[in-house]
Amino acid sequence: MCVACRGHDAKRGLHRVVRTPEGAVAPDPTGKRNGRGAYLCADPACWDKALAGGILARALKTEIDDEAVAVLRHYAAALAPEPPAASGAADGTKE
Repeated sequence: MCVACRGHDAKRGLHRVVRTPEGAVAPDPTGKRNGRGAYLCADPACWDKALAGGILARALKTEIDDEAVAVLRHYAAALAPEPPAASGAADGTKE
């Protein structure tokens, strides 16, 4: 379940963020890192809500420093789908 929107999906459809035993917070693309985990869907709004609203920190039972927030925002940006291309041919010519 996504900690931000509370939407349900298969475990493989969600993205895990982990608090390691050392206390570091980082994305866990494999889903196998040791530590306390929380799940977010790929929706950028959920990542913003979870990071800005303290939802992720509460789920991981830790404070998340600015450096870790920057890493998580960068990771979330890479998940966002590319905007749809403008209609028409790729080379700019009309068919």
